[in-house]
Amino acid sequence: MVRDHISHSINIIHPLELSHGRNAEVWDTTGKRYIDFIAGIGVLNLGHCNESVVKAIREQAGRMTHTAFNATPHDQYRAYMQGLANFIPLSYPVVGMLTNSGAEAAENALKIIRAATNRSGVLAFDGGFHGRTLATLNLNGKVAPYKQKLGSLPGPVFHLPYPSADTGVSPEQALAALERLVSVEIDVAEIGAVFIEPVQGEGGFLALDAGFARPLRDFCDRHGIVLVLDEVQSGFGRTGERFGFTRLGIEPDLLLVGKSMAGGVPLGAVLGRRELLDALPKGGLGGTYSGNPLACAAGLATLGQMTDANLARWGELQANEIARRHGEWQRRFPCVGRLTGVGAMRGLELINPDGSPAPQHLAYVLSQAREAGLLLMPSGKARNIIRLLAPLTIEPAILDEGLTILEKILAQLN
Repeated sequence: MVRDHISHSINIIHPLELSHGRNAEVWDTTGKRYIDFIAGIGVLNLGHCNESVVKAIREQAGRMTHTAFNATPHDQYRAYMQGLANFIPLSYPVVGMLTNSGAEAAENALKIIRAATNRSGVLAFDGGFHGRTLATLNLNGKVAPYKQKLGSLPGPVFHLPYPSADTGVSPEQALAALERLVSVEIDVAEIGAVFIEPVQGEGGFLALDAGFARPLRDFCDRHGIVLVLDEVQSGFGRTGERFGFTRLGIEPDLLLVGKSMAGGVPLGAVLGRRELLDALPKGGLGGTYSGNPLACAAGLATLGQMTDANLARWGELQANEIARRHGEWQRRFPCVGRLTGVGAMRGLELINPDGSPAPQHLAYVLSQAREAGLLLMPSGKARNIIRLLAPLTIEPAILDEGLTILEKILAQLN
């Protein structure tokens, strides 16, 4: 792949160039076919070139390709925000703003929180990921490669262990760490927000322990702290439900979304309580491309297909088949560890004989699977967890074909 005019600081997982795609299949510029278990890193929940999304983009492009909403509002922004507010399962009236990405949503959330609380302290979690922009970098619970060579980052940000059956950290341990933090590191009255993912993406598809969710919500309520749930990767059906937070039995004050909102067109949002979203002065929120008409049209077409029945059916298909295969693989292949995550957001852990992480196995699997026609994505602190992110709409036969390829590669490791 020639990169004469592209920064080498952009890491490429797979050295190929894609040409076109259809649902869960893609083809490179040489004509080779692949099954796509990456889907734009969780962007294409409805697959490549979803017919309804493509139709909506084409029709909108014939009417208007762009106008800046904060200068001259357009009908697609209003229509999409209405649809989005109805789609999000919260008990209070939802308001928000559209952005171009999840990271931009997180950036705006930080601004909103400072204006609403007059506090700058933020709590986040080990293994978390909230973006690559300068302020969101400090929220991330991992140094390499995101925070390297950058010096001091916007803060203050303090990290806590992430309680999950997949990390071995109990709710009690995480709560003890929280109590220590406000006793030793920062006055609780200076904490404006807590950022947390119901299911960590970059961290390895680790599901938050529901036993921690209610005490965390109570802690935030008790101290006037904004609870921010980041569902950029776990939202829009990836967990088998509209959003991952519903399984936790709590509601966020602010919700961050992005990735699979608009069928591959850049779109994100920060949403939540009006008293928070209205805290900045007029002009404090906005952006030239935020809520672009094409993105809003694609977003409406996406929402139209994400019925509860569809999401449950799609999630159940993948969850059941992946769990069944994992059970077989774990019996047959010593290199296969846990199956992390929930629904159709699953991670496959690769381990050494002593149970330690095996990133060398993952590197081998990625390259060999690519040669065999399957595209996979790494994750996890030790980069030893394979992210399984096929489109929710993948055909059962294609899902079976992709998992069979992966099985054959795993067999080579033993």
